[in-house]
Amino acid sequence: MRRRLGWGVAAGAAVAAMAAGALSTLAHVHTEAWWLPLVTTAGLAAAVWRCSAVRAAAIGLAFGTGWLLAGTWWLFISLHVYGGLPAPLAGLSVLLLSVALSLYLGVAMGVVAWCRTGRLLPDVAAFTGAWLLAELARGLIFTGFPWAAAGYAQVDGPLAALAPWLGVYGIGAVVALVGALLAWPWARHGRARWAAPMVALGLLALIPLARTDRTESAGHVPVSLVQTAVSQDEKFSAQAMPQALQWLAQALAQSRGQLVVAPETAVPLLPADLPPEVWADLRAPFEGTGRAALLGLPLGSFEAGYTNSVVGLGSRVGARSGTADYRYDKHHLVPFGEFIPRGFRWFVDMMNIPLGDFNRGALGAPSFEALGQRWAPNICYEDLFGEELARRFEDPAHAPTVMVNVSNIAWFGNTIAIDQHLHISRMRSLELQRPMIRATNTGPTVVIDHLGQVRQGMKPHQQGVLEGVVEGRTGLTPFARWSSAWGAWPLVGLGLLLVGLGAVARRGH
Repeated sequence: MRRRLGWGVAAGAAVAAMAAGALSTLAHVHTEAWWLPLVTTAGLAAAVWRCSAVRAAAIGLAFGTGWLLAGTWWLFISLHVYGGLPAPLAGLSVLLLSVALSLYLGVAMGVVAWCRTGRLLPDVAAFTGAWLLAELARGLIFTGFPWAAAGYAQVDGPLAALAPWLGVYGIGAVVALVGALLAWPWARHGRARWAAPMVALGLLALIPLARTDRTESAGHVPVSLVQTAVSQDEKFSAQAMPQALQWLAQALAQSRGQLVVAPETAVPLLPADLPPEVWADLRAPFEGTGRAALLGLPLGSFEAGYTNSVVGLGSRVGARSGTADYRYDKHHLVPFGEFIPRGFRWFVDMMNIPLGDFNRGALGAPSFEALGQRWAPNICYEDLFGEELARRFEDPAHAPTVMVNVSNIAWFGNTIAIDQHLHISRMRSLELQRPMIRATNTGPTVVIDHLGQVRQGMKPHQQGVLEGVVEGRTGLTPFARWSSAWGAWPLVGLGLLLVGLGAVARRGH
């Protein structure tokens, strides 16, 4: 018989769930604690299996809210310090966002409690499938916000071996599976209940055997990654901008790499708004020199609209209007920062964020072909969306050999967002087995190899140029193959199947 918690106990369980959710985010910064989300997820499973559906939903909502508040509290800095929102409204906005995004997990845990049969296989299947669907919903619906997804905490753990097979959401489902197995002794009596944790430990021991390298070398290229270290309150300052652009031009000219990469909006003005000599100085090191560059800047016009873009210099592929030899426009825009969701103009009008409404670039854009490699830019948090980056691998003959992330997360200050974003990029390298080079304003500026390991890097918030070497790769991982063809739909189907198994078992119980 199911043991139900009273409302008072359930309220205490919700508080404990919020604390557990918050605690699990430590592993998203300190990835050596990869085991921690397994433990907190086990606690969540044990709690919801002892509740009614309504109370389980409340516990799931509390767990998710604590998880996201601890993982994204730095949004307060962008809203208040740089966006100009009053502190109470900025804090309330972060709280409401965390609650809203946790509704998915709340509903999922309510379904888990409703499906409860007291039998191992259907109950664990329902928990795993519901967790997977909740993470997919948060990552995909309404443009998606998958920051702090469970799989990102596993880049240095044994479950990382599954990345080229299942991707980050698949790893998150395995986190839920292991957590549910570990929780089973607290949900069921009898000696046999301890077999489930033994299965979980066996999985953790065996999964690393799935680690494989599915790619081949495409050659080495020296690269120079520019870290501009311009504080966000000075980025658009008329007083500070000339000095920042002068330093950037010198850094581009003095760097030693064959490819030089400068961060997102390293040039914060449209090329047409720059003095002609400044744009000429930025281009000069790559004209007829055998070198190439990727440079972040806005493009467009008032009539046509603006884009958050990367231009490629030093190759004649895809010239447009004589401004650059290659152009990539950001596809996955940031709500409120880069586009205004319908009905929220009033909210954006309260903030002081320039260039707050961009046009969207094409999905699956072509790579920048230069120096014997195919360089695939992505801008800022676009690298959270592995299923979108995988679209560039539909044609293996033209698939990227190197991924390039250009970012400006100075909006979030010197916070855990820097380390979190590094681990997100590492997960993309693990999934697609492509190196990722990152040139950022405030960090982390790094060279990540195709197996997700940081090979060179420089300290955040320092102005300078990282000189490194990147090895391009060819070949496709299983994740790249199925995700480029079907996106996240196979995982949606898997989640529905697992929850369906639990629901059918309940009807027969």
